[in-house]
Amino acid sequence: MKSWIAAARPRTLPLSLASIILGSFLAYANHHFSWPIALLAALTTIFLQILSNFANDYGDAVSGKDTELRVGPRRAVATGDISKEAMLRGIVLMSVLSLISGIGLLALAFYDAGPKIFWFFLVLGLLSIAAAIGYTNGKRPYGYAGFGDIAVLIFFGWVGVLGTYFLHTLSFSAILLLPATSVGLFATGVLNVNNIRDIETDTMTGKRSIPARLGLPLAIRYHWGLLLTGMGCAVAYSFLTGAAWFSYVYLLAFPLFILNGRAVATHKMPAELNARLGQLALTTLLFVLLFGIGQVL
Repeated sequence: MKSWIAAARPRTLPLSLASIILGSFLAYANHHFSWPIALLAALTTIFLQILSNFANDYGDAVSGKDTELRVGPRRAVATGDISKEAMLRGIVLMSVLSLISGIGLLALAFYDAGPKIFWFFLVLGLLSIAAAIGYTNGKRPYGYAGFGDIAVLIFFGWVGVLGTYFLHTLSFSAILLLPATSVGLFATGVLNVNNIRDIETDTMTGKRSIPARLGLPLAIRYHWGLLLTGMGCAVAYSFLTGAAWFSYVYLLAFPLFILNGRAVATHKMPAELNARLGQLALTTLLFVLLFGIGQVL
């Protein structure tokens, strides 16, 4: 059981929930909010995140990307804690749970909205499952080709925030792309820290992440760009919507993003970045909570 809990990587769950929380806050501020929808959306997201973690653990082990030189958290399949066959069964189980939870969520949200919207979001949910599995699995894993950053921006940012908002309100506003992009860029920053930590081993094993493609100096600049642009999008949203001064309370999280950027820029050993992964994930969650509170007050 300890091996399965470790393979589920509980520390990644707060980051995956950030977009659901933000989308729900924005819906609440627009006077449309449902606790059952929020809770089912959170449950579906948790299942998808665990599915992604299981699939990554399996894919990296099968492809040989996990080696004894890796400095990240212990991987279950590569170390033999969980067999490949057992992990495959875990992947199937989490896929089924994600699908069941997601269909229940869509049925609840779109009961009176008509079948077209239901089927559109069902396809979107199936794409989310495919993206979770395809990151490190299949003939051409997109994570090994450097497209993981785009996927994180789309699913942890745009789909997560705007999709959750639509589930609550059955409406869409283009300006919400700004806070959705903020969360997506911060989540991409977490992935970038992970890839900067693994830049040497990824290069050795042929994994072409963004840092492996750019090299360390440019990868650090890229990291600063993700953090600063993410915060800039949030400020732009507040300014363009004429938000009151107290709505800028999320700026209290800004020094923590700067702290993360400086730590990534000045690290000496890859293992030093393990703590920065969790710090940036929790900072993103803090940003979301402060941003949401500022919206509903």
